[in-house]
Amino acid sequence: MNGIYLLLGSNMGNRLEYLREAEQLLIQHGIHVIDESSIYETEPWGKENQDWFLNVVLQIECSKSPEELLTTILSIEKSLGRIRKEKWGERSIDIDILYFHDEIVETDQLTVPHPGIPDRKFTLIPLVEMCPIEIHPTLNQNQMELLAACKDELDCKLTDYKL
Repeated sequence: MNGIYLLLGSNMGNRLEYLREAEQLLIQHGIHVIDESSIYETEPWGKENQDWFLNVVLQIECSKSPEELLTTILSIEKSLGRIRKEKWGERSIDIDILYFHDEIVETDQLTVPHPGIPDRKFTLIPLVEMCPIEIHPTLNQNQMELLAACKDELDCKLTDYKL
């Protein structure tokens, strides 16, 4: 995998504004946004009785290590009102590190590549849009192959929204 990819999601309040604010805060923290996917509206994963999400994938550049990037992301989430009450619960903003080049990170705080990538259309569809033939560093499949094998049946709709 060539590049660093983040997934941003929101399903509370003004979802689009939370995505925009998160992108601006990433930039303010010295993170350069190289590219962004379209924005998708997706059914909630894991806990169904909540509002749908808006999701977008960003390709970024930064001089931070994966652990430093995680610290920055957690700070941004907190500044935008993210409260971790329950797994897969509603959230103002969620930022996940999907890929950090070809690096494999497994700590108590961070796993990269993100372990949910092969199971989630709302992650794979924007990745296919941005980097369809990039290879997952541990599964040795490209993003199109991962999407073709994905069993996720939740709806993931392209929107007209722009960051």
